[in-house]
Amino acid sequence: MTAPAGEHVAVHGSERFPGWRVVTGCFVVLTVSSGLGFYGLAVYLNAFSRERGWEVASVSLATTLFFLVGGVAGLQIARLIAVHDVRYVIVGGGLIAGGALALLGQVQERWQLFAVYAVFAVGWAASGLVPATTVITRWFHVKRSVALSITSTGLSVGGILITPVAKWLLDAQGLEAGTPWLGLLFVVGVVPVALWLVRPDPAALGWMPDGERAVVGAPPRAPSGMAYHDAVRTRFYVAVTVGFLLALGSQVGGIQQLVRLVEERTDQGTAALATVFLAGTSVVARLIGGRAVTKLPMVGFTVVLALVQTAALASIAFASSTVVLFVSIVLFGATIGNILMLQPLLIAQHFGVRDYPRIFSRSQFVTMFGTAGGPLLLGWLHDNAGGYRTSYLVAAGCSAVGAAVIAWGGPATEPTTATEDP
Repeated sequence: MTAPAGEHVAVHGSERFPGWRVVTGCFVVLTVSSGLGFYGLAVYLNAFSRERGWEVASVSLATTLFFLVGGVAGLQIARLIAVHDVRYVIVGGGLIAGGALALLGQVQERWQLFAVYAVFAVGWAASGLVPATTVITRWFHVKRSVALSITSTGLSVGGILITPVAKWLLDAQGLEAGTPWLGLLFVVGVVPVALWLVRPDPAALGWMPDGERAVVGAPPRAPSGMAYHDAVRTRFYVAVTVGFLLALGSQVGGIQQLVRLVEERTDQGTAALATVFLAGTSVVARLIGGRAVTKLPMVGFTVVLALVQTAALASIAFASSTVVLFVSIVLFGATIGNILMLQPLLIAQHFGVRDYPRIFSRSQFVTMFGTAGGPLLLGWLHDNAGGYRTSYLVAAGCSAVGAAVIAWGGPATEPTTATEDP
């Protein structure tokens, strides 16, 4: 019996839903781009400071530029994704980022570092969260939180697996000899994976989201959700964007300064161990959180995590013993992956998939100011306002305010509207 036009039928037989292959592809892409991009920046900072004798402040400013350029580039990348196959956007990003990373070791002047970092940021953004989360929101609706939690775990895995390799290579060979190999690793880890595993949407392969077959001959369903220009005027959008600016700014600032804090209070070996605890806890907590959020109010879950992060940062500020410090770091790590995962989840849940790339990329662009400014703020407070106790207490305060702002936005399950752009 043939199903009526516009309906869908469940999959039977041996055919397998390709959505989980797409999740695997996006996981690998984020693992490489995060390990050599986000987490790798701290390795490059250390290498330039050691080999070129440059001040940490000047290289840190280049890191801030990297995040800001990445945020701006994300706005245009969202437009490209809306009209082009997302695989080619990711491939282009992998080639650009790999080329820039390969040239990084040739940098001899500070202005060259800024120029290469700007190009690197464009490639990193094109092979990062905006394209990856866009693909996942198209392939999964009911199981979106689980799929996104698995995909975004690649961010932490990159810090655990890829970044140590980058540090070992640069320590052994130096910037000039080591960065071409890192550039090659970026290209090899992103380009073939994107072409082989990532697919732009389920309809092109005859599937519906979450694993049901589309009926042959039936017209594809129009993407549901709110128009971009309507979405960015809502209280929910403002609350999520400003709330995550504060929550992520305090989080990234806390992460980037943590190694130095632990070294000041203990020793280098303990500081290295602290990063393993932080990243490892983040991986485990994200996988648990991806399932928990399907059973809990999404905004409430986000607010609780931001408040837990507040408590963890405050505890780190006052921790005087190694045991208390590591308990605080584990608590902090439990919030890291989940908070980052929840920003795209909240936006997709409330506004739908119709204009998701543009809505999320604009929200992410604003939050990038927190991501870029957090490390600078905490570093400045350390130097000028009484050390890391003051720094981490300010970060805790920002996280608490972020929790309040997110709560003010209201629930994520309010009905979306399919109004046209005015």
